[in-house]
Amino acid sequence: MSYSSIDGGVCAPKGYRASGVVAHIKKLESTKKDCALIVSDTPAVLAGVFTTNRMKSAPVLWCEAGRTRGTARAVFINSGNANACTGDRGMADVRATAQWVAEGIGCAAEDVCISSTGVIGVHLPMDRIKNGVEGAVEAISPEGSHDAALAIMTTDTVPKEMAVEVSLSGGSVRLGAIAKGSGMIAPNMATMIAVVTTDATVAAPELQALLRECAEVSFNCICVDNDMSTSDTLLCLANGQAGLAPLQAGTADYEAFASALRHICIATAKALVKDGEGATKFIEIQVEGAGSDEEAKTVARSIAHSQLCKTAFFGQDPNWGRIACAAGYAGVPFPQESISIWINDLAVVRNGLPTNFEEAQAAAHMSQPEFIIRVSIGQGNGRAVFWTSDLSHDYVSINADYRT
Repeated sequence: MSYSSIDGGVCAPKGYRASGVVAHIKKLESTKKDCALIVSDTPAVLAGVFTTNRMKSAPVLWCEAGRTRGTARAVFINSGNANACTGDRGMADVRATAQWVAEGIGCAAEDVCISSTGVIGVHLPMDRIKNGVEGAVEAISPEGSHDAALAIMTTDTVPKEMAVEVSLSGGSVRLGAIAKGSGMIAPNMATMIAVVTTDATVAAPELQALLRECAEVSFNCICVDNDMSTSDTLLCLANGQAGLAPLQAGTADYEAFASALRHICIATAKALVKDGEGATKFIEIQVEGAGSDEEAKTVARSIAHSQLCKTAFFGQDPNWGRIACAAGYAGVPFPQESISIWINDLAVVRNGLPTNFEEAQAAAHMSQPEFIIRVSIGQGNGRAVFWTSDLSHDYVSINADYRT
């Protein structure tokens, strides 16, 4: 491994500052931070991956246009209001927000990415958004990553923030990230907002291709509740401030950087699942023996999405029939006598039939806060990993009164 964990979040790479402030977007009486700003001191190459929901929010549409241009200076994020399903006014509000940020840091409005998360179908309180922008601009600092991570939370219970340093042949580069997501987590993409910063020098086409590849094995491999948001956004800014030569695909330096970016995306995606609304357990679904990796991912996703499996995980009930059933309706052909299932290292099904396992032993494995469900379907070398949470009583309680 050529990278190591460091502190600093999105401000760990050179040339980035951030802030998080209270603008009362969520509620007038709220004292929680709800506006975040991340700024690169110099123009940065921009890459992005976004929700595939047809009901894309106004900020997503704005950021997709920015990705086409390929550069950015800043990302502004508000929580408490998604600015989705808000029509022409929603787009006008995004442009106004970007303009206020641009005036505050000295750049073009088109160089400001905007993300919003929260309730759908409600117009932004633009007077409070403007106050949030002004406060965030005033507060930006090289130590502001944690405040930014706090400001983008909605039903999250903990902030998601990390950074790594990568050793390359000419020196080192850094990558940092903050993210939010706890409910409405299902690909493609999972319901979340994440921003990754780096001081590496990477051309826009290479960075976009790499970010999409990383998203495919991270944010597109998680599930909390099978609902896809209108606002999913993954952004990556690369400002080149480390001063190293541009990364070239196929080189050892490029592979080291790619490995670090993949690590950040996977670790952040796992953190979203572990903080899933009402979640008490984190489950890794491993599928092997499929005809291809994509077929394995299809089977793993089917198990991870199954509400009957997820409630069994919550109740630590080793009802392997639910797992086999979810694998069977995934749409991937395999003979039923070829399936085998393990809970951690305990075989509960072999060649389509139950083993003589002890229910109490299986339940003990499932009582752990983290465990693995491994499934083999005996058709080839395809394999995939998916991460999911259990489905608890608290999930219903959280979402029954989300707007109140």
